[in-house]
Amino acid sequence: MAQDRLDLPLNFEFWLNKAVAWGQTTTLESQQDVCLHLPQLQKFLQQIYETLKHMDFSMAIDRFPLIGQLLGRLCWNPFVIGYDENQKILMWCLCCLYCSEPQNSIEVEANIWIRSLLCHLLSSSKLGLNEVGSVIQALGYTSPDYYPELLKNVSTLLVLKFPLSNTESVERIPERQIKAISLLCVPLLTLPDILPLLEALLTYHGGEPKEILSSEFLEGVNEAFLQKKIVLSESAVFSLWLRHLPSLEKATLHLFEKLTSRYINIPEELEGVIKDSLLPQAACHPSIFRIVDEIFRNALLETNGTSEVLTIIQVFTQCFVQAFQKDSKQLKFPLKSYFPYASPSLVMILLQDPEDLPRGLWCQHLNHISKTLKNIVEDQSTQSCGSPFEQWFLFIHFGEWADIAAEELLMWRAESPEALLWLLAFYYNPHDQNQEWIQTMVDVRAVHGHIMKLFDRTPLSVKDLQAVAGESSEDGTRQPSTQRFIRHLLLNFLLFSSEGHTIAQEFIVSEIINRGKVLELRAIRKGFLEEIILAGNLRKPGVELRRENIPGMWETQRKCLELGDEVSFSRNSKEASVIGL
Repeated sequence: MAQDRLDLPLNFEFWLNKAVAWGQTTTLESQQDVCLHLPQLQKFLQQIYETLKHMDFSMAIDRFPLIGQLLGRLCWNPFVIGYDENQKILMWCLCCLYCSEPQNSIEVEANIWIRSLLCHLLSSSKLGLNEVGSVIQALGYTSPDYYPELLKNVSTLLVLKFPLSNTESVERIPERQIKAISLLCVPLLTLPDILPLLEALLTYHGGEPKEILSSEFLEGVNEAFLQKKIVLSESAVFSLWLRHLPSLEKATLHLFEKLTSRYINIPEELEGVIKDSLLPQAACHPSIFRIVDEIFRNALLETNGTSEVLTIIQVFTQCFVQAFQKDSKQLKFPLKSYFPYASPSLVMILLQDPEDLPRGLWCQHLNHISKTLKNIVEDQSTQSCGSPFEQWFLFIHFGEWADIAAEELLMWRAESPEALLWLLAFYYNPHDQNQEWIQTMVDVRAVHGHIMKLFDRTPLSVKDLQAVAGESSEDGTRQPSTQRFIRHLLLNFLLFSSEGHTIAQEFIVSEIINRGKVLELRAIRKGFLEEIILAGNLRKPGVELRRENIPGMWETQRKCLELGDEVSFSRNSKEASVIGL
């Protein structure tokens, strides 16, 4: 029809005029006109719903000021709500307009009006579900009750039907009715009164091995939770993800999209977003951890191990370890169930928190990690520990140890630089011990030696660092992974050398930002450049930075923002810090 080709606002005006003309279909002509337009009306309502579900109340009213008048008139038209899926779609639209936390009297009144309409729709038809109708009748709601308490009362009474445990000897709702009830909840998911029923449904499993809740319900609850339209208990969320794999996958991908599509550079913000998703807490169950970790693995392979993905995996692992160790009374699964392809001894030493070790023992622990990892990788007979890739995949989960290794190499604390060079080379280039690997080791040994000599050079220039990195040469034969390794060492040199702060801004802008390597900065250990900023006392021995140098950092900020990079800067009256490096 011609109306299908019009845009949504013009369609809206057309259907509002129709709804006003139809009234309550008291004449034969209006009834015939309603029936003639019902298929097109359903398409329009579906289109309205797809638009509203991405808006809050104020946005919806700004876009469609008369949306309430249209939906209200259609809800009271028996021909409209009796046709196919119209009633269900109208309920979905109303729930999109519901304000879970009303901010003013208008939103409060709108909520009351929406609840009344939902009760009317709920009572006026069984949505084709005989089981639901029989349950409502059994509870004493045989006639239409048009008042806001209906939904709350029905929800409360249904919750009482659910046993607190699978062994409780109470009269249960038949499982076929439970599925029907879950379907009935789909258009009502965002209403506060229905929340206890949602929790009861999600945590109830019944006696059947197969899923008793409808997939539409599980998908709808997950979508509402991800969009923060409802707040569920952790146990309900964990139960949802354990019983419905597509919801867990969608939640993980949703987190990835949120982390990669926003400029999240402050480590605490990155950690906060990850914890807020509840995925690290849920990952304490091995089944959830393994699925999330598999998604991480695929993302890593598809992006060729970009620094951004590495950072996400490392911060997620830190959040998971915190949740895993949080409650000592909680039943814990063996570590093997989380990392089935890794050496248990390697998992244990990587799990060691650097903050729990004296700084003087860091190098010793790193040597232990390097020796263990090297033995596993080079021992072809150790099939039970998986391939070198599996060992590398485990190692990057705990990438903070790689950052510490880079620091130790430049702080003269490494008794055996070879072991730490091997560890970092493996971190950046986890291939088999082939010719490429041999060349990588040759390059990094030479670069490390040159960098150590630069500690005594005064004055220091960016060209000195470029010469060490080989950036000024034209052969360009180094592997990208080797170049990333070298840039990591050079950034640490800027931190620990007495002259490094004088050229830090120029080097970062010219060699990192202008070369499109900004995301590598975010992969450096949390608080990297915080340690070179003066905050009353020097935070680390050997670091020299005076306050007169700090204004240069803000010039770097301006250049970074102009380039649209992802480096964030913050400062207050006591300290200035470059965050995300």
